Amino acid sequence: MNYSAFPEIEPYKTGRLKVSEKHELFYEEVGNPKGSPILFVHGGPGGGISPDHRRYYDPKHYRVILFDQRGCGQSTPYADLDGNTTWDLVADMEKIRTHLGIDKWIVFGGSWGSTLSLIYAETHPERVKGLILRGIFLCRKKEIDWFYQKGASHLFPEAWDKYLAVIPENERHDLVAAYYKRLTSPDRNTRLTAARAWSTWEGSTSCLYTEPSFVDDFGDDEFAEAFARIECHYFTNRIWMKSDNQIIEDVHRIRHIPCEIVHGRYDVVCPVENAWELHKAWPESHLQITPDAGHAAREPGNLSRLVGATEKFKSIR
Repeated sequence: MNYSAFPEIEPYKTGRLKVSEKHELFYEEVGNPKGSPILFVHGGPGGGISPDHRRYYDPKHYRVILFDQRGCGQSTPYADLDGNTTWDLVADMEKIRTHLGIDKWIVFGGSWGSTLSLIYAETHPERVKGLILRGIFLCRKKEIDWFYQKGASHLFPEAWDKYLAVIPENERHDLVAAYYKRLTSPDRNTRLTAARAWSTWEGSTSCLYTEPSFVDDFGDDEFAEAFARIECHYFTNRIWMKSDNQIIEDVHRIRHIPCEIVHGRYDVVCPVENAWELHKAWPESHLQITPDAGHAAREPGNLSRLVGATEKFKSIR
């Protein structure tokens, strides 16, 4: 069955939650205030939420909670790296849940959102009654190397040349480190030049059929600065995990939780191998490989399967 996104919808509530001395998060709620709670976890890290993210769920059934993670979207301070780690975000999700009086919820995340959703669930399995994951990203060294050092470069050489152009040849042996130096520079022009190139590379490779407007959105200065800085900060620090494969090593903690996985066959940003390896470690999960899609949730095949997953999970109590 083919599904479409639900109609555009406005939040019935927005708010701000102070989660540390420095950081304050923006959140919104849409749908049914008395409905089944579902948390949307955006990508990046540093991507932020958008109106389209509200449309994967039947608003009559779900109480949908969306939030901007530290440093991005409408959360403050913007593009800030201090006190911004994976474990801070996991703690923030718990603070949101407690603040909103929710006992258990379904967690829905794609790309980096899948990473954070998995880590959150493995940390707080008693609070998760279902997982819907798209574009699996486990943030292992081989995945970072594939997309930011060598691999995806062979499929998008024209976009890769633009990503590479920002970095002098003598620093290209470690592109993430070279970008991190520029993205944390005290000079704003240096930061923005690097941010635009880093972010545009991802926007250029996210869809099976490249969408110029989508690429332009990724290259926007305001979006790119938070997206690139926070993303590179997380990857440089290997998202503060104990081991390179910690997510799969800890999957035994959540194998009892219903899980739907959607992954595009031609996902260049996060190769489908990631989803396959997760599914093999978690055979109870249900993996759907979209035959005609890349990484982006907005691609019709991915979107249909994600909406189908939220429809399926209406049966979860």
